[in-house]
Amino acid sequence: MAISGNLTAIAYLAASVLFILALRGLSSPETARTGNLYGISGMTIAILTTAISPEVVSYGWILAAFAIGGLVGTTVALKIRMAAMPQLVAAFHSLVGMAAVLVAGAALDNPGAYGIADATGAIFPPSRVEMGLGAAIGAITFSGSVVAFTKLQGLVSGNPVVFPGQHWLNLLLGTAAVALLVGFALEQSPGMFWAMTALSFLIGVLIIIPIGGADMPVVISMLNSYSGWAAAGIGFTLQNPALIVTGALVGSSGAILSYIMCRAMNRSFFSVILGGFGAAATAGGGGAGDRSAKSGSAEDAAFIMKNAGSVIVVPGYGMAVAQAQHAVREMADKLREEGVRVRYAIHPVAGRMPGHMNVLLAEANVPYDDVAELEEINSDFASTDVAFVIGANDVTNPAARNDPDSPIYGMPILDVDKARSVLFVKRSLSPGYAGIDNDLFYRDNTMMLFADAKQLTEDVVSAL
Repeated sequence: MAISGNLTAIAYLAASVLFILALRGLSSPETARTGNLYGISGMTIAILTTAISPEVVSYGWILAAFAIGGLVGTTVALKIRMAAMPQLVAAFHSLVGMAAVLVAGAALDNPGAYGIADATGAIFPPSRVEMGLGAAIGAITFSGSVVAFTKLQGLVSGNPVVFPGQHWLNLLLGTAAVALLVGFALEQSPGMFWAMTALSFLIGVLIIIPIGGADMPVVISMLNSYSGWAAAGIGFTLQNPALIVTGALVGSSGAILSYIMCRAMNRSFFSVILGGFGAAATAGGGGAGDRSAKSGSAEDAAFIMKNAGSVIVVPGYGMAVAQAQHAVREMADKLREEGVRVRYAIHPVAGRMPGHMNVLLAEANVPYDDVAELEEINSDFASTDVAFVIGANDVTNPAARNDPDSPIYGMPILDVDKARSVLFVKRSLSPGYAGIDNDLFYRDNTMMLFADAKQLTEDVVSAL
């Protein structure tokens, strides 16, 4: 069954509206589930509308793709842990990028099937620009996402990889890729197209390898933006308005989120886009040396918090790995029964992707009113009795304020060191993801609680 062009346009418009509503819903944990439903509905309409369009003459490959994609997606959704969500997002971004490259390559091979060529088979110049941009951005997205995935998954070191002349090499390769894109737009040369695409794959690797440590959440957001722009470029090639709108929404929202996160980390937005930051993350930090940290037990922590007037919980990636969010909420409930005021402080880049901690706390049914962002709660630490840090590290490191040689210097942090007492849950004194030691471990007002985050928190609940 095929539908007319007018009905197709209306259906794509409805899908686009639903995508916009989805983004609006996903902007808050309270409306995230509704936003997800809007997104699912919009994508369902877009897929079905495309599938029954008059241009589709065979459904064999389409049904096979549906079956494979649906099986993979369902399996991943059922098995993936929240702690592994960042690398999953990076992996999915890579698929979007490769899809853009493959569609552009198919259009180059048979432009008549896409309606982008004249009677002689020459591709229209505007279409060449669209194809070239989609392929170049898609290639950068694919290879960059693969590198991000391997770092986040621990397949390779998460430390920045730098070498002399790195930025000049990136500039040279970027200039060459742009020159090839212009050449392809002026002259339909498959050689120029594939050379540009190959350079773009290489550029994607080179702009991500110097990024590491606490900067990885911004990388995820940046690659999200790239995947959107790649999809939008290919949407023009396919003359598909839904793909154009969806790609533009993802691209622009990802760029805005990256900008917001850069401001939160005191980073240059243009350095992020060009893969420039993170290169300094091999210096500074130092080790523990002869310093010693004061350690305690779950019973000690329970006694201190039970007798406190206020507690601020600071969750981090360690909480996600241990799946301790439910135990943390139970601990907060017990403390409230004792008359203690409990709140949660969320750093913009806590975890390894934007909103990571918010999602975990929402999963544990933590009231939204108890959760505060950095700028809302930072000034309250000085008047707080206890800061309970569970699995966070770099986002609480005073070196970001005090040490100009530190790779995280200038990044706003949660001022937990200003609380009267700091209870720091961590397996060991090992450095955080940025690879630098945390001076907070050795402060007089800090008690280290060396244990698995979930087990320790459950022990605190028992002691309470």
